[in-house]
Amino acid sequence: MQIGAIFPQTEIGTDPAAIRDYVQAVEALGYAHLVAYDHVLGANTDTPERRDRRWPYTYQHQFHEPLVLFGYLAAITQRIGLVTGILILPQRQTALVAKQAAEVDVLSGGRLRLGVGLGWNEVEYEALGENFHNRGRRIEEQVTVLRALWTQPLVTFHGRWHHITDAGINPLPVQRPIPIWIGGSDERVLRRIARMADGWILVGAPSPETAERMNRIREYARQEGRDPATIGLEGAIVVRRGGPEQWRQDLETWRSMGATHVCVNTMGAGLRSPSEHIETLRRVKQELGV
Repeated sequence: MQIGAIFPQTEIGTDPAAIRDYVQAVEALGYAHLVAYDHVLGANTDTPERRDRRWPYTYQHQFHEPLVLFGYLAAITQRIGLVTGILILPQRQTALVAKQAAEVDVLSGGRLRLGVGLGWNEVEYEALGENFHNRGRRIEEQVTVLRALWTQPLVTFHGRWHHITDAGINPLPVQRPIPIWIGGSDERVLRRIARMADGWILVGAPSPETAERMNRIREYARQEGRDPATIGLEGAIVVRRGGPEQWRQDLETWRSMGATHVCVNTMGAGLRSPSEHIETLRRVKQELGV
């Protein structure tokens, strides 16, 4: 099981030196990978038509763009994996994501893992000119197109939403293809993971429902003729949920589910600076004995 950390998007600030120091410290602590959340736009929720909805994030929450961030991190780190958790794929142009992801993979020496998902924010889809309502159907074609562009110098593809005629990206990534993990918990998502993903990426604490869903993914994979063991699982240890005993319990729960990766989430724990996030990650690693 690999232990990573979640990049504290909404709390780290905008000082490049602080970001550098944080990421290099996480790498020095021995964390295997860094997971970055994604949002392009945040909405103003203080309007009559939006006040009655639940908004996990608004325009007041800061988000560094993950692939641009990873380009920076690739230059200042040596071995830590770079993971999007998750990139909201259907609100982006597929060929452009293929190009950007390949570039990050090249510059990092093959350290990118692309976690993708559907997202929930219609405001972003509207602003980026993409259809919110068919995003589930489109993402499957997008994954197919990404893998083609990452593995073939020239691609011809004519699908429902994508048309490429004898063209390709250059440079190709180091990993051919870059691993694609999918996030989400809807039943359709579970079947999609079983059919075409390299893994299921989560950023929450473990629960009985999570175990049941992973078992269904494995069964769906068998039905698709896939070996369930080839499908990874990434969970999270959420620091604000409790102290060391809870962290250890959550780690063992993930281990019992067959998790291949676990990331430590320090956001929302009342930490006031990047250095406090680093010290908390140091403490969690010591308490877990990993």
